[in-house]
Amino acid sequence: MHPQSLLIQALVYLAAGVISVPIAKRLGLGSVLGYLIAGAIVAALHLVGEQGDVRHFAEFGVVILLFLIGLEVRPALLWQMRTSIFGLGLAQLLASAAVMGAVALMLGASWQVAVASGLILAMSSTAIVLQNLEEKGLRQGPVGQAAFGVLLFQDLAVIPLFALLPLLATTPHPGVAMASPDPSLLEGLPAWVRILATLAAIGGVVVGGRYLTRPMFRFIAAARLREIFTASALLLVVGVAALMELVGLSPALGAFLAGVVLAESEFRRELETDIEPFRGLLLGLFFITVGAGLNIGLIIARPVLIVSLTLGLIVLKALAMWGVGLAFRSNRRDAATVAVSLAQGGEFAFVLLTFAVGARVLDPAQAALATSVVALSMALTPLAFALYERLVLNRTKARAEPERLPFDDGAPDAIVAGFGRFGQIATRLLTANEFKVVLLDSSIEQIDTIRQFGWQVHYGDATRLDLLRAAGAAKAKLLLVAIDDKDKAVELVKAATEYFPNLTIMARAFDRRHAYELIQAGGDEVERETFESALNFGRKALVRLGFSERRAKQVATIFRDHDLALFKRLAPVYGEEERYIMASRDSRATMEKLLGAEMRRLAKEEAEDADNDPKAPPRPRLEAS
Repeated sequence: MHPQSLLIQALVYLAAGVISVPIAKRLGLGSVLGYLIAGAIVAALHLVGEQGDVRHFAEFGVVILLFLIGLEVRPALLWQMRTSIFGLGLAQLLASAAVMGAVALMLGASWQVAVASGLILAMSSTAIVLQNLEEKGLRQGPVGQAAFGVLLFQDLAVIPLFALLPLLATTPHPGVAMASPDPSLLEGLPAWVRILATLAAIGGVVVGGRYLTRPMFRFIAAARLREIFTASALLLVVGVAALMELVGLSPALGAFLAGVVLAESEFRRELETDIEPFRGLLLGLFFITVGAGLNIGLIIARPVLIVSLTLGLIVLKALAMWGVGLAFRSNRRDAATVAVSLAQGGEFAFVLLTFAVGARVLDPAQAALATSVVALSMALTPLAFALYERLVLNRTKARAEPERLPFDDGAPDAIVAGFGRFGQIATRLLTANEFKVVLLDSSIEQIDTIRQFGWQVHYGDATRLDLLRAAGAAKAKLLLVAIDDKDKAVELVKAATEYFPNLTIMARAFDRRHAYELIQAGGDEVERETFESALNFGRKALVRLGFSERRAKQVATIFRDHDLALFKRLAPVYGEEERYIMASRDSRATMEKLLGAEMRRLAKEEAEDADNDPKAPPRPRLEAS
């Protein structure tokens, strides 16, 4: 294919992503696999020519990803994670490299090739793993922390690997020890000069990030030009990445370091907001280029070998990581989840494989085979995790059910479905007044935590009729629905209304629309979770602004009454979007007028009372702004 313009390539990649990703998401495959499939289709149909420049551009998405991760990792938190990074990470690298190297030796490779391939294949994909964990809601828990610690150590390990791999060269290659995957200002210089320059670059990032960037961002923020602030954020990331690359270090590592330095900055949230859109777009492009990098011809020519090697890589890395996780006292479920997440090859493997060929450690045929295996393993990761989630995680939850506490024989006064932050407060009011309550929750982690405080919480999905019946729903008086899933809450209210008419159903709603859905499902009482707390918050604000406590309470009461009236008035038209919006506008305008009249009446009454009371302190006066 003849060379294409950047616009044509951008058109092809964007179209492939826009078409394939929504389809993959709808099929439950995840966005990452959608991007990889899009790239594979682009490559198979030869829709674009040379992809080297596009891949280098797309790899900047990984740099931005690590910068944003660094913004979330305060130095104190990084110190707390030292066991995950330098303990778990080092153990994973050594264990995976040992297993991969042993397999390479059994396949007839020399010990130099075995060591090099083991170390390279021990790397995992930062972008794919973190994106996958984010989509599954595991990014912030113990699984996410362990996986992130391992990935960060792998990124750090890339630096010594560049120095180690040339030492494994099978034939003499003068000067290779100085080589790097990209041109470096330090090539050919003595080792002590390279070390000093590297330390100076790292020190410059730390010192500059702490003492120079804040004044710079304050100066730019004073101009109040959003686009300039965004450009400055990108300039910072690009500058740090370029500096690291010039001294032969990983640009992604430099970006992460810059993010850590700025984690305590007052501009952290603004930086995240400005750079986040670039991360998503560039990461998507990166995944597409990975999919396009699959050597379809080689896979077709040697399918059994490549598929076997890929599955062997995934299985052996997962087993090695699982053993390491157990050795570090993770529970079996968390260790297995981390192991499956990290079982693929990584982005840096492509760079290291190219470097290894230049250093004469691997020949081009070996590198091409390893590249196909790594790319295919990355493409299979979302599928592997989805399969693991269905066969293992879901089965784990099902197994936990027989371990639930036996229900008491007596009839409970109330059943509470969902014992989180909302359900706990309501439950404590009931138990403090000696009502008998049965507690249900579907989160094993939440139950384990709550049981430590002496609460007898039963595991199970409250939407299941057999579980509700076993909990005493046929004899109870009240059902409190406080689960965190909107759709599950509506489903539970419908089921309880149909099969247990004796129950009075009170449900927690996330917002006004959810409240209408719960009422239509049969809920007797619906409470919007933030309404009363927001109303109380506003009442306290009025007091701080000079209102008396009595007047502030009256204002809050009047507002509550008017809002409840509006809520009931709009209930019949909910579901008819146009009528609901028009009625909402009209009713809200009427309510504002009535509310304003009530406020003026209260203010007049309070003023008259104050004038008639000689002992009353002078009323504060608020000037209009």
